[in-house]
Amino acid sequence: MQARRIARELALLSIAQLPTKPDKLQAQSLQDVVLAAIRTLTVEVQDSLETASAELSRGSDRLLNSETRAGSINTARSMVTEAIELTQTAINRVGAALELPEFIQLTNQKEVRAYVMELLTNTQAHREEVDDLLNRSMVDWQMHRLARIDQDILRLAVTEMRFLGVPEQVAINEAVELAKRYSGEDGFRFLNGVLRRVSQQLGNEQTDSATSSAERDRD
Repeated sequence: MQARRIARELALLSIAQLPTKPDKLQAQSLQDVVLAAIRTLTVEVQDSLETASAELSRGSDRLLNSETRAGSINTARSMVTEAIELTQTAINRVGAALELPEFIQLTNQKEVRAYVMELLTNTQAHREEVDDLLNRSMVDWQMHRLARIDQDILRLAVTEMRFLGVPEQVAINEAVELAKRYSGEDGFRFLNGVLRRVSQQLGNEQTDSATSSAERDRD
C-alpha cells in the first residue's frame, strides 16, 4: 500500500515532465521519474515565492499610501497574510522534494516503479476517454478550466478506477489526499464530488451492460 501511495504521488508530480508515448515512458528509470517530480516541485516553489514577493510588495505600498485609512490597512494586512501562506506553501513543497528520495528508499523500489509506469502509461493511452468521462461528470465546468495539478489528480484516479481495477472508493480517497496536499484551498471537495459522479457513471454503465447482456441471452 505504501509503495502504491508513493507511486501515485510520483505519477502526479512527474506526468507533466515525462514523455507521453507509452514506449518512451517505459524506458524511464525510477530515478528519471523522481527527478521529474522534483523539477515540478521546484517550479511550484519558485512560482509560490514570486507570488508571495509580489503580494508583500503590494501590501507594503498599500500601507505607505493608506494614510492610516482602515480599509487600506485591512487590505494590506490581507495581502501580507496571503504572502505568508504562499511562502508556507513553498516551504512545504521544498519539504516534499526532500522527502521523496527518502520515502522511496524505504519502500520496494521495483514495486514503486512498476506501478508508476502502469499508471502513467494507462493514463496517457486512455487520456481522451478519461477526459470525456470527466467532462460528463462536471456540473457547469470543463476539464480545461481546472488547474493542471487538479486535472492530473482526476485523470490518475479515473484511470485507476476504470482500467487498473482499483476499488472506486480507494481511488477516490487517494485522490482526495493528493488534492489536500497539492491542490488549492478546498479543491479536494470539488475533486471528490467529480469523482463520485464518475463512480456513478461507471456503475450505470455496468448496469446497462449487464441488462443488454441479459436481453441478448433471452433472444
